[in-house]
Amino acid sequence: MPRALGDLEDAVMTRVWEWNRPVTVREVLEDLQKERSIAYTTVMTVLDNLHQKGWVRREAEGRAYRYEAVSTRAAYSAALMNEAWSASDNPAAALVAFFGMMSPEQRQALWDAVRMVQSDLPREPAAPAAPAEGTGRAEEPAPPEGTREEIPEERGGEAAEGAGGEPGASPADKGR
Repeated sequence: MPRALGDLEDAVMTRVWEWNRPVTVREVLEDLQKERSIAYTTVMTVLDNLHQKGWVRREAEGRAYRYEAVSTRAAYSAALMNEAWSASDNPAAALVAFFGMMSPEQRQALWDAVRMVQSDLPREPAAPAAPAEGTGRAEEPAPPEGTREEIPEERGGEAAEGAGGEPGASPADKGR
């Protein structure tokens, strides 16, 4: 299971994820120096550590390396949430507490994500629902309070792809 990134690791990975291309130590250094005083060797060490932990891959370019993210920030976040949830002695209570902390926008995003995942799963044959009174049509269950009805038609590549191109995979999943 992945451990949370440290502050400096997160600052470096944020740039790698946002730029979404292979980066050099120098590029990351110059951007970080806009916020803080930091040495080239410090950034080089952080990127080397991230490489050893499996968060970035690197390719030699002359005497330096170019670093590229192995997975997305979304996959990293999902792995951390899964780890925290799995560590709970009462996963259902943990989820209820987590949902209670969410803003209406976050609950809507969760509802949309659940509906997308459900639409991807093979459906088991179910008994037909009774028609809604006076409509002749089956009634669909209402979404949780504070959510909207529509389902996004296209995901447009929003699913997080991690190691090996698998949705939600993290560096910790690499090689499994």
